[in-house]
Amino acid sequence: MQSDNPDDLAQPFQIDPFQLRGRLVRLGPALDAILTRHDYPEPVARLLGEAIALTAALARALKYKGVFTLQTKGDGPVRLMVADITTAGAIRGYAQVDEEKLARMTAAAAGQPIGGSVSRLLGAGYLALTVDQGEHTDRYQGIVELQGATLGECVHHYFHQSEQVEAGLKVAVARVPDAAGVPRWRAGCLMIERLPEEENAARRDAEDEGWRRAVILMSSSTSSELVDPALTAHALLFRLFHEDSVRVYRPRPIVALCRCSRERVERMLRGMPTDDLDEMKVDGRIVVTCEFCSRQYAFDEPEIAALATG
Repeated sequence: MQSDNPDDLAQPFQIDPFQLRGRLVRLGPALDAILTRHDYPEPVARLLGEAIALTAALARALKYKGVFTLQTKGDGPVRLMVADITTAGAIRGYAQVDEEKLARMTAAAAGQPIGGSVSRLLGAGYLALTVDQGEHTDRYQGIVELQGATLGECVHHYFHQSEQVEAGLKVAVARVPDAAGVPRWRAGCLMIERLPEEENAARRDAEDEGWRRAVILMSSSTSSELVDPALTAHALLFRLFHEDSVRVYRPRPIVALCRCSRERVERMLRGMPTDDLDEMKVDGRIVVTCEFCSRQYAFDEPEIAALATG
């Protein structure tokens, strides 16, 4: 089983005998571009990488046209974290970091590496999953408290509380040297979920056993396997589930792409009161920086006046 491109894709699969379906997400250049753009401290970058990989895996489980968003908000050093992906596969993400809190945590660690646990970096707060299909449609959002040692456990808690869906998740993020020896961010996320149960009691027993077996096999995959650029998605799925007749479908590409534009920024500014626009001026100009991609949009005095009267 071969794959032409081992990176930046979501590989759907199904284990037919046990009514199980899943996705294997592999992220390479797309993730590295997002994380290196902001020069986050390593624990923050790793946590955001997990959020981005989970977002890609979760979105592919849904049938929608629009934008799927994973967001966390807490009282820890990482105050806000957002990752989203369109149905076309354009993904992005960013984190808002309280530098003072992070510095205090680093000092308290006395030189020891800071782990990426939810309690340390996110603190107490909530996890929100949102599907936005655009204008004239209802936006779906589910919110749960942050509960779990890892972001993957928090998402699992969400499914248990909000969706009553049986799902298993495993995610890994690491910096792996490329061919030139330069460390690059990579991530992998493996997700399996149960389809509706059969009514036949004997069939249900077989599916229960198959589900337990699939979870054990998924858990046996290592973090290094999930991020290994030499191990394709097909090869990893075959390694894990070949005895259970795993079937793969056409992979969905993922690309790091921000949706910001000057027109979007203009619409935002046009909806603001004149006094607020005046407060945003620095040396007669307003400069808006996209939190996702760091692109800047500058507006001079005549443009600001046109916005205020528009």
